[in-house]
Amino acid sequence: MGLAGTAGSACTRYLVFFQYLGTDFNGVAAIRGAQRAVGVQNFLEEAAERLKSVEQVKFTVSSRTDAGVHALSNAAHLDIHRRSDQPPFSPEVLTQALNTHLRHPAIRVLQAFQVPSDFHARHAATSRTYLYRLATGCTRHDQLPVFEQNLCWALQTDCLDVAAMQEAAQHLLGTHDFSAFQSAGSPAASTVRTLRHVSVSPGPASPFLLPQECRKLQFWTLEFESQSFLYRQVLLLHPAGSTVWKLQMILDTWLRLHQPHHSRPGY
Repeated sequence: MGLAGTAGSACTRYLVFFQYLGTDFNGVAAIRGAQRAVGVQNFLEEAAERLKSVEQVKFTVSSRTDAGVHALSNAAHLDIHRRSDQPPFSPEVLTQALNTHLRHPAIRVLQAFQVPSDFHARHAATSRTYLYRLATGCTRHDQLPVFEQNLCWALQTDCLDVAAMQEAAQHLLGTHDFSAFQSAGSPAASTVRTLRHVSVSPGPASPFLLPQECRKLQFWTLEFESQSFLYRQVLLLHPAGSTVWKLQMILDTWLRLHQPHHSRPGY
């Protein structure tokens, strides 16, 4: 699994899984230069500097997330160059060392694996799942319990038309051209994606609520799964703004774009 590095060194590639609370970060990607904003990757690479690799360690992250977005499990690959007289780190030692040197408590490396030198974390990913938690029953975000304020979005409504939301969501399933649902600046060569799973369902009650809050707050879960997404595609698909209206807008836009005179072969 090793590959040749600089003279007198050997390189080993690893796959690492890590999680983070995204509240303090400007996304997962590293922020280069003198900007004050930082990404999760900045802290991971700073921790990797303490491993004394012969060459600088860079993380190639599987899935990008935006500012404030959390990850139960993201992945990245990295190469560590050690002197030829030193054995490669075992996955267990690498995991422990990265966690020891991480300077931010909201990041944790879960597990590491030694992988072939041609392994690529982004290209090898077979599935990505985004989950959104919504809350009804409070009119402002600051009315949420403090434990939930960075974990869900407060909707300015007391109820949801779940049937309408589920109908809109079903029209998005399958393989389609999602160009209408990406942000400007996407580097993707193709805007065709396959959405494997979309669900809108009541979420479990929060364990951090007082009894009087349980009676008025209802939590909801929106889940999207695909092998890959366009730039900010899911952010534009999920209805954090005005919920049913936005899902209806998505449905109307979708149907308008996929009328017979707009349809493409196989859709």
